[in-house]
Amino acid sequence: MLSEFNLIKQFFKRDRPGRADLGIGDDCALLTPSPGMQLAISSDMLVEDRHFFAGADPVMLGHKSLAVNLSDLAAMGARPLGFTLALALPAADPHWLAGFSRGLFALADEHGCELVGGDTTKGPLNICITVFGELAPGHALRRDAARVGDDIWISGTLGDARLALAGYLAETALPDEDHAQAAWRMHMPAPRVALGLALAAQPVAHAALDISDGLVGDLGHILAASQVGATLEVDALPAGPVLARQSLELQRRFTLAGGDDYELCFTAPAANREAVLAAGRQSGTAVTRVGRIEAEPGLRFVSADGAPLDLALSGWDHFS
Repeated sequence: MLSEFNLIKQFFKRDRPGRADLGIGDDCALLTPSPGMQLAISSDMLVEDRHFFAGADPVMLGHKSLAVNLSDLAAMGARPLGFTLALALPAADPHWLAGFSRGLFALADEHGCELVGGDTTKGPLNICITVFGELAPGHALRRDAARVGDDIWISGTLGDARLALAGYLAETALPDEDHAQAAWRMHMPAPRVALGLALAAQPVAHAALDISDGLVGDLGHILAASQVGATLEVDALPAGPVLARQSLELQRRFTLAGGDDYELCFTAPAANREAVLAAGRQSGTAVTRVGRIEAEPGLRFVSADGAPLDLALSGWDHFS
């Protein structure tokens, strides 16, 4: 039977140099950011049967648990430093823990992000990660920084994760191969850290956030914080490769209000279009211009030919 401290030592403590001055093993971790840099801190919780299905693959779950937090750092333009993990487990299952820690550390190593502490306890499966990053003062891509005349951009593609969920819930019938391809986007999101760093370096962009609850709802946070409005060119939204083979109605609905995409939505001056495209190339990330920021409050939708679209869509609500 694994004790709490043996569990941590066996699956989560790593004997290798890291950025932390003091990591796992004391009451607090000690982190020193680079001289002249600010700390960026974010925390996300994943709860079984709310954010993921019971019996989810532990390797994928380890990846996603960290990915959703790294995505927040990407949205601010921050470089990852370290993270803490608070983990409630129904039982200390060595097979599950080995898979979870393998998925977690594979992504952590990819981004040079060190586990520096946390907590474990017995209870319903609940994963809470707090991530720490650094960035230069004045370079954060804040939600309140969008300006009238800015272009609106999206990284990567949208909607395949929501399409996978529709398959799991039997809302939509998909061939097994298509569902597996879409489900990969749902379970293994790629945090756009390199793009966030490239956009914040100059900075190239004004405002940004990551799309976790659906584009309509998340973009609404930028509009509210910046006290502006926007028009979205709905048919310019980059649908995922599986979703792109579905009906136009489903493409529009899932790109606008799908959720679980963990792509970046950001605004940038029209004069910076070439710089945005260069940031995409530098980071190996596709970027697509999908609309504009306007003075008139509210969010408006237009089709490919510029005709207004009447779409009643909203983002995902954690308490709905």
